[in-house]
Amino acid sequence: MSETTTSADAQPQEPSPPKDASTVMLVRDGADGPEVFLQRRVGAMAFAAGMTVFPGGGVDPADSTVEIDWAGPDPAWWAERFATTEPRAKALVCAAVRETFEECGVLLAGPTADTVVGDTAPYREARGKLERRELSLATFLAEEKLVLRADLLRPWANWITPVIEPRRYDTHFFVAVLPQGQLADGATTEAAEVHWRTPAEALDRWRAGTDILLPPTWSQLDALGRFASTAEIFAAEPVIDAIMPEFTDVDGTKMLSFPDNDRYFADLPEAGKLKGSARR
Repeated sequence: MSETTTSADAQPQEPSPPKDASTVMLVRDGADGPEVFLQRRVGAMAFAAGMTVFPGGGVDPADSTVEIDWAGPDPAWWAERFATTEPRAKALVCAAVRETFEECGVLLAGPTADTVVGDTAPYREARGKLERRELSLATFLAEEKLVLRADLLRPWANWITPVIEPRRYDTHFFVAVLPQGQLADGATTEAAEVHWRTPAEALDRWRAGTDILLPPTWSQLDALGRFASTAEIFAAEPVIDAIMPEFTDVDGTKMLSFPDNDRYFADLPEAGKLKGSARR
């Protein structure tokens, strides 16, 4: 998983180059409106330990080096939406599909270009190999005769970790609707617990200090909460501008600057109220 952090530690001599990453906001329709799948990261993680995030992670070199069966918008379409190159766009989409399968067992692929797998249990062993990097996405799809369903994803946002952080990511956010018949789970070494929540519920838990949200997660939940159904979310075409929060001086105080940061910090719970596993 990969999202920006908010610490104001001393800036390193040379900023670390950000690693490409993909994050997927998996949504479904619930009784009270759209729900999104969220994970609380285990406390031992090197990045964003204890934070509540969406499934996702870094791009692997193998994500763009091999030809695979592909359905939906081609890499050129994705490259235009994310303002990048076609090889990089392909890698980001492949990473989104791979990470979603690794981290919550949801597989955005099917036997044909217009079908998607139902029960993913038969692929449990392959899922473990993918997570341990013993198997590439391309090899897995080829061996199982599956087609990557790029049309089940939509581009959403792009956030880059501030230069002050030693571990940085250039994270591209996607949205996907949970395929019919599939179940999202927490069978990954990176998640301490998982839940489906409406964006409003997730934000309420953050304000109460129960869960800890980094600015990119907060921002996407805030945006998703404006839609009445997953169909509306999937049909949306948000403007995607790269956002890299920066620390600025406001009345002698260092403040992290990003879109709507005033609302984020107005609702940010005090450290003493934090109940989430990220409490220190």
